[in-house]
Amino acid sequence: MRSRYSPLFFVLLLLSTVATEAAAATVVRDVRLWTAPDHTRLVFDLNRKISYKLFRLHQPERVVIDMQRTTLSANLNKLKLPDPVIAKIRHGAPKAGVLRMVIDVREAVQPRSFLLKPLKGKPYRLVVDLMRKEKVQKPTLSVSKRRHGHDLIVAVDAGHGGEDPGATGPHRVHEKDITLAVAKKLAHLINKQPGMRAVLIRKGDYYVSLKKRVYLSRRYHADMMISIHADAVRNRSVKGGSVYTLSERGATPSRAARALAAKENAADAIGGADAGELSSDPMVANILGDMFRRDSLNSSQMLAEEVLRRLKHVGPIKYREPKHARFYVLGAMEIPSVLVEMDYISNPERERKLKSRKHQQQIATALFNASVSFFRKMGRIRTADTQAERNLTRASL
Repeated sequence: MRSRYSPLFFVLLLLSTVATEAAAATVVRDVRLWTAPDHTRLVFDLNRKISYKLFRLHQPERVVIDMQRTTLSANLNKLKLPDPVIAKIRHGAPKAGVLRMVIDVREAVQPRSFLLKPLKGKPYRLVVDLMRKEKVQKPTLSVSKRRHGHDLIVAVDAGHGGEDPGATGPHRVHEKDITLAVAKKLAHLINKQPGMRAVLIRKGDYYVSLKKRVYLSRRYHADMMISIHADAVRNRSVKGGSVYTLSERGATPSRAARALAAKENAADAIGGADAGELSSDPMVANILGDMFRRDSLNSSQMLAEEVLRRLKHVGPIKYREPKHARFYVLGAMEIPSVLVEMDYISNPERERKLKSRKHQQQIATALFNASVSFFRKMGRIRTADTQAERNLTRASL
């Protein structure tokens, strides 16, 4: 039976569909704001890829974004404004088909922007970072000074943050919130210990790229780095903490460790890092001598064993020995570094534990005691300086 429609009909139908799609507007479905010490980040959720132009205006200072063929359905009133950088955000239409976002800023800023493709449930996103000029300078090292010599600096890295929630438990508890809570408690304990100081890589709910985490650990001349995380798997009965160190020359014998490293290393794509942030670090492992590299890995192994020894008094342990994988965040090989998976947030029972302030304090105490014990074994803390450790150990049992 012959079709009633001519080939010309189908050609016209196809052209009409293409024209309709081309003319369809991009929609800004949501806008989120994250405040970091050196910048404020705006994230625009989009239903499709966008064409846009970003520029600055002065007297007063403003950052303007013109979005082509775009409409706004997001509610800007929900943003927590003003913040340290942004006074307010306005929008309008300078001409047909253009959505103009005007960001009134409190000071001159250096804006940068980039688009992120859909990934793991996230839509297309336009990321705009408003960098504070006075904060662009390298951080001061005054935190590392004391009256007699130098304090031992511990870089405490709360995993994920901001756009990247990390793993999410059955009751919607986010990994990023648990890691920050434990990190702050650990930093507090460290700062109470004579001869030790903590540097929080992330102090609030904002994302820090993996490269910058490594950079900050080096910039503050850290003597140790502890990266805090919580794991998740489909099987909700899995539980227990684990500790990881950087594997030598890319070797990762464990399939589970490889999968975990791949997941953690993908955080930049979720949290939002542009190509510049993802470029390779100038100080890479291949410039380190074999003897130095092996000594550093051995130190990290010793630290990992200390952490496991303390964590087993706090909760279940998944792996009794430290695992090794290529975690980007452990890339400062000259610093003894470990990545701690506190437990499985995907387990409802362990999720409730991780949310408990008492349990968070117990984890922080275990990490603190492991740090002190490690420095003592390395001959960097006098025996007399460990009374606080013994007191905290008794209090945590």
